[in-house]
Amino acid sequence: MILPIIMAGGSGSRLWPMSREKFPKQFQALYGETTMLQATINRLDGLSCLPPLVVCNEDHRFIVAEQLRQIGHLDHNIILEPVGRNTAPAIALAAEYALAHYDNPSLLILSADHVILDEEVFRSKVIQAQPYVGDNKLVTFGVVPNVPETGYGYIKCGQALEKEVVYDIEAFVEKPDLKTAQSYLEQGNYLWNSGMFAFKAQCYIQELESFYPEIISACRKAMQNTDLDLDFVRVSKADFDACPSESIDYAVMEKTDKAVVVSLDAGWSDVGAWSSLWEVSDKDTNGNVQKGDVISIDSQNNFILAENSLVATVGINNTIVVQTKDAVLVVDKNKAQDVKTIVNHLKQLNRSESKVHRQVYRPWGKYDSIDSGHRYQVKCITVKPGQKLSVQMHHHRAEHWIVVSGTAKVSVDDKESLLTENESIYVPLGSVHYLENPGKVDLELIEVQVGSYLGEDDIVRFEDRYGRA
Repeated sequence: MILPIIMAGGSGSRLWPMSREKFPKQFQALYGETTMLQATINRLDGLSCLPPLVVCNEDHRFIVAEQLRQIGHLDHNIILEPVGRNTAPAIALAAEYALAHYDNPSLLILSADHVILDEEVFRSKVIQAQPYVGDNKLVTFGVVPNVPETGYGYIKCGQALEKEVVYDIEAFVEKPDLKTAQSYLEQGNYLWNSGMFAFKAQCYIQELESFYPEIISACRKAMQNTDLDLDFVRVSKADFDACPSESIDYAVMEKTDKAVVVSLDAGWSDVGAWSSLWEVSDKDTNGNVQKGDVISIDSQNNFILAENSLVATVGINNTIVVQTKDAVLVVDKNKAQDVKTIVNHLKQLNRSESKVHRQVYRPWGKYDSIDSGHRYQVKCITVKPGQKLSVQMHHHRAEHWIVVSGTAKVSVDDKESLLTENESIYVPLGSVHYLENPGKVDLELIEVQVGSYLGEDDIVRFEDRYGRA
């Protein structure tokens, strides 16, 4: 049986302003109707797989849990990285978990943020890789290039083990310049390095022990001291902190003599930039990709996304335009890889737009900060059925809640009330309170905060069902 390991870390900074540190691209429906994480799991349908194991960071745990729940794959199967340590340690944690729960399964390592247009071909290649996995080979999937791409690393194929399908690996090659990438395309024996792998759990650990024992030692200790929290596996932070940060390519694949590559021609993209998303998306007769409320006149070959308002263009070509509730990006499509420099600049300025959206997801639902000013902030809060915010108080603000739809159960200093549409309640500064949705439909309310300090860190939690108290 195959155990899928879904790597769901990363910030996707080149897809700003949609992708941000607290809600990156893998958790969004940038291509298709489902999120990229959900699509990664759904494309495994038809393979004989064990329940997937997702590796993500602490900040994204509730987003991952909710998205797995939505597609019926939430089952205590989320490993939390206390700190980021690159792909080799993340996969090592998953391999140790796999050996503790299964009999040396075949691991299928996938990134949560890839697009694969021909999923049937993808599944057939996974199946073709299994005999080599069973023979204790470390399989990587190399994508057949169709353009001289400079944004990917390459794999130089050696001897063919299975004609036009499986090859020995002669070399891993760093991202080339355009002239070198063109020569790779012309030679025909180079593949893009997709970052997807298949191997036995024990085989990977043995290779790590040979080439990078510090990684497996730290990960083994971290997995020996785990805590189960709801659907999460929390590893020892102290032990994982001591782990070196390294990619699987450098730590293992470039050193082992057991590596082989399976060629993959299935419309793969890592959607690393807005230009990549334009390439894989359906276009109109003018070559435009338009999402949302868009009017485009005399404009060709653009990617235009409008999240919540009208975006109109006249006479632009080869341009990326992305509008969100709190930011607008306009960039030449040929400069799409440079969007990450904007994110770095925002971080230097300590701007919140580098980290969070105006709409923020929480384990109980979400809130949208719709207005703010001196000493006030207005939010639209949505609480899912059966969910409850923490029992809390604030030192610097009072709150007014007005129910728009649904039913709210509210406690203020131990006095409970039930509120329905058009009813409101006042929560004084310093009062211990909570908000709960006891109903069967979403609760939506408007919250008006008034006070001298309105930051999210002015919350003292006394009780919390999500372990945040």
